[in-house]
Amino acid sequence: MGNRLSKIYTRTGDDGSTGLGDGSRTGKDSARVEAYGTVDEANSCLGLLLATSMPDDVRELLVRIQHQLFDLGGELCIPGHAAIFDADIEALETALDRFNDDLPPLQEFILPGGGEAAARCHIARTVVRRAERVAVTLSRLEEVRPQPVRYLNRLSDLLFVLARVLARADGHGEVLWKHERRK
Repeated sequence: MGNRLSKIYTRTGDDGSTGLGDGSRTGKDSARVEAYGTVDEANSCLGLLLATSMPDDVRELLVRIQHQLFDLGGELCIPGHAAIFDADIEALETALDRFNDDLPPLQEFILPGGGEAAARCHIARTVVRRAERVAVTLSRLEEVRPQPVRYLNRLSDLLFVLARVLARADGHGEVLWKHERRK
């Protein structure tokens, strides 16, 4: 593979437009750009999470997810392109079930926190949830396959479970919401 980016700036976006993966141009504030940009932001949050210490199995899973998020962003950037498939969603569900099986049932809501890795995981979860909302908005305006939205939905669930795992692995434990704190 040759150099993909030989020049970082092109000045073509100075007018408020950007190129999509199919060569067409659209506004930088379009729903499509917002969707793949938010997926990129979520991927960056995972990169920040990966800069912390964590169990190897969680690290390997998150690195695999980063690659899939890059693919998902590409799918959203190229109208009509398919890069996320049902098997990718099923793999998230399998991982979700595996990690959740070792956790105690929830009795209370959990606040974001529980150590640095868990807190970063909660941030990634909320950004993924926003990416899902933006992808839904895009799907109401333009054709979007259902797999990207389903993937993001499942990923946010998985990140919630992983935040619980990471809070326990750090020894901090989960931060439980105290709903009766005003009594």
